[in-house]
Amino acid sequence: MVEVMYFAWVRERIGEPREKIDTQASTVAELVSELSAREPRYAAAFADLAALRVALDQELADFDAPLKGVREVAFFPPMTGG
Repeated sequence: MVEVMYFAWVRERIGEPREKIDTQASTVAELVSELSAREPRYAAAFADLAALRVALDQELADFDAPLKGVREVAFFPPMTGG
């Protein structure tokens, strides 16, 4: 079981701030594929991975990062400074 959190427009498209997911995915990319296959709102949120960042247990990660031992996955758009 992993807790998945969504921020900014990702949360708006999915309509949930967070959810607990029982997944068989071994990488972030596989988790994204599972989520995208659920419903059109998930597919819309994950349509352009270049517009997304991911953090595993509050550490920035790549989409090919393994999920083994991870408790929390967060998806969010890139941050801009100013």
